[in-house]
Amino acid sequence: AVLPDLVLLDWMLPGQSGLALAKQWRGAARTRELPIIMLTARSDEADKIGGLDAGADDYLTKPFSTKELLARIRAVLRRKAPEALDSAVEAGGLKLDPATRRVTRAGTDGVREVRVGPTEFRLLHFFMTHPERVHSRAQLLDRVWGDHVFIEERTVDVHVKRLREALQPVQCATLIETVRGAGYRFTQQPGGAA
Repeated sequence: AVLPDLVLLDWMLPGQSGLALAKQWRGAARTRELPIIMLTARSDEADKIGGLDAGADDYLTKPFSTKELLARIRAVLRRKAPEALDSAVEAGGLKLDPATRRVTRAGTDGVREVRVGPTEFRLLHFFMTHPERVHSRAQLLDRVWGDHVFIEERTVDVHVKRLREALQPVQCATLIETVRGAGYRFTQQPGGAA
C-alpha cells in the first residue's frame, strides 16, 4: 500500500491509543519518516510532551480552526519534504518551478516551455536540486518514487528516456548523463554522453 503524505492521528482511538500507534510507526523502517500531527482534547503540557516524545511532528489541541490545522500541515510538510514546496530552481539553462509545475528554457529565440509528465517533472526536480552527483537507479526510485513503491529499476531508465525526449527540442537532453555501471547524473557541463 502507498504511504500517505501526512497522518492526522487522534490520541483517542478504539483498540489502542494514538500515542502507541505513533511509537509503533516511528519504530518501523517503512513508516519512520511519516509526518504525523497528533490531535487531542488534552491540553496539559505533559500530554503535549508525551505526544511529541512518541514521535509526532506537531500537536494540535481540540477545538482548533481549519485554518490553524492547514497551517500546521503546510509547516510539517515543508520541514519533511522541502522540495515539495520549494521555490523555482535554475540549472543548466533550465528553470523549473514547483509552484506552477512548469519547466522552461530561455534561449536566443525567447523562453520555451518544456512539456514533461508528472514523474519526469519529479525526476528532473530531483536532478536539478542535486546536480553533478551520480545517483543509482535504487537511489532515484527511493527519492523520486518513494521507498514504499515496489517498482523495477528498469522503470527509471524508461522515465530518463522520456525526460531526455522532452528536453531534446530545447537542446537539453545531454544534461542527463548515463554513468556506466553506476546510474545517472545531471550535469551543467554536458559532455554529450547520452
